[in-house]
Amino acid sequence: MKVIIAEKPSVAREIAKVFGATTKREGYIEGKGYTFTWAFGHLLQLAPPQEYGYYGWSVQNLPMLPAKFKLSIRKVKTKDGIVEDPAVKKQLDIIKTLFDDASEIIVATDAGREGELIFRYIYYYLKCKKPFKRLWISSQTDAAIKDGFRNLKPGSDYDTLFNSAHCRSQSDWLVGMNATQALSISAGTRSVLSLGRVQTPTLAMICARFLENKNFVPQPYFQVAIQVDKDGQLFRAISTQSFKTKDEAQLILDKVEDVATGFQQGGHILSVDGKPRKEPPPLLHDLSSLQQEANKRKGFTADQTLSILQNLYESKLVTYPRTGSRYIGDDVFAGVPALIAKFTDHPMFGKQAAALGTAKLNKRSVNAKKVTDHHAILPTGEAAGQMSPDKQAIYDLVVGRMLEAFHQDCLKDVTKIVVQSGSKFSASGTVIKSAGWRAVFNDPDDEKKDEENASLPKVVAGENLPVTNKAILEKQTKPKPLYNEASLLKALETAGKEIEDEELRYAMKESGLGTPATRAAIIETLITRDYIKREKKNLVPTETGLSVYEVVKEHKIAQAELTGNWEKRLEEIRSGASVTAFQEEIKNYTCTITQELLKAGKRLTINKPDVVAEK
Repeated sequence: MKVIIAEKPSVAREIAKVFGATTKREGYIEGKGYTFTWAFGHLLQLAPPQEYGYYGWSVQNLPMLPAKFKLSIRKVKTKDGIVEDPAVKKQLDIIKTLFDDASEIIVATDAGREGELIFRYIYYYLKCKKPFKRLWISSQTDAAIKDGFRNLKPGSDYDTLFNSAHCRSQSDWLVGMNATQALSISAGTRSVLSLGRVQTPTLAMICARFLENKNFVPQPYFQVAIQVDKDGQLFRAISTQSFKTKDEAQLILDKVEDVATGFQQGGHILSVDGKPRKEPPPLLHDLSSLQQEANKRKGFTADQTLSILQNLYESKLVTYPRTGSRYIGDDVFAGVPALIAKFTDHPMFGKQAAALGTAKLNKRSVNAKKVTDHHAILPTGEAAGQMSPDKQAIYDLVVGRMLEAFHQDCLKDVTKIVVQSGSKFSASGTVIKSAGWRAVFNDPDDEKKDEENASLPKVVAGENLPVTNKAILEKQTKPKPLYNEASLLKALETAGKEIEDEELRYAMKESGLGTPATRAAIIETLITRDYIKREKKNLVPTETGLSVYEVVKEHKIAQAELTGNWEKRLEEIRSGASVTAFQEEIKNYTCTITQELLKAGKRLTINKPDVVAEK
């Protein structure tokens, strides 16, 4: 009997259905020579401190550095305290029996770092020695499942993926457990003050931005605006300089030769710079970019988007959701024309899908070298049927982005006019000649938001035009906006560095905080622990979060770049880099941060006496 193990029951049922297996047993399905069983996500975890002999919370125990990590069954809270989850224990017993009788084991957990960890922890906990093969697929369609089973990979091909996942798990335990106990003990409160390898630098980013915004003192500045007339078509030009005082601006205003002062030719056109510009389409979505888009357009939280997307994946409607890639290979691209053709009747995008059917597709998102474990998120083309409004919204974002990504460039004329009237003034305007990819969602052009003119008249250098009005504009400097989920996810991709270019940002993804698959959970964890809260669309720290930040902000545990570097190291381990070197570095760091926090916690003031959080 061949045993196939999936990450959750719903996936096992779908795979069993493809094979035609229908006999349901307790904890598995069987038929056609196969047995289909499942985990419930993470059944096992690294054992808690007491299982290594570290009883109670004591300075004498710190730092806790187990010689060898153990696995323990997932725990649940009951009226009798925290106990092993009986449902997990029962399922593990079923899996053990199936593995013992198996002629072959096939791993069908999610094809990614955490999916690999879920299986390997079960495999090693049960002391199984049998060889296993790996199903590696990017969608749950029947065709993808069948093709995947025709191309099973040796389990050993994914040893380095497990090494990376296991190192991530160990480093989170070492840093999280020790830092949490050190800060909580030294603070002398009854609170559990949780710190973590990724959550703490994320908290630091939110707190730093909040304080910067709160303490920002707006500075007034002044500009001078003139209104120029070209054959009855008026346009506005703004001084190329800003001025600290109104008096400075007044000096410039007084020099403007306008109609009111009797000068009919008060504006001399110094230059007209008109350039055509091609704006390429956006890249296909990975999980992070889709979460950002869903937050901006629909107000969905990162966690909501991931949950809905996972549901769409298991319903065979989209490809693997937890991907960090925004590209596809040529093999997938070959099927894109047929995929687009399936959406010509789509109520929102039908016209654009039909137009793309006769056009040459843009290949900006096609680059096999930039595809990691999974390609970018695409619809599968399976019939969608009736969906809830939320599911439909996320599905439409995936479909719409596919059409945008393969659409033509947006063609614009960007014009800048420089006018001399005592001083230099400039006016800019953008005219879209061909909407291209922008026609899919019919969104406004971001470049036009700050422009003073809806359109500019045709003028030529050397012309003298009447200035019909002039004024001083009083403005104020603005702080950086508070983080919302979209902007925080964007910042986490680059460990806080502000990079607008999406390809440069993508190039930094291995140095980001967390992974696309974990960032939503980081935000939810900080909210659960009462470190941050949602305030309208923004993420702001609580008093507790700010108190913790004040203590840790100067320490490495709060530095986004350090944690981003660790994430990069984990990716390198996956490519075969040394596990031992990384483990030693984390252990040394754990010793350092534990001692630092034992001293630093004495400065902590928590206004709320019973802030309790999970470790």
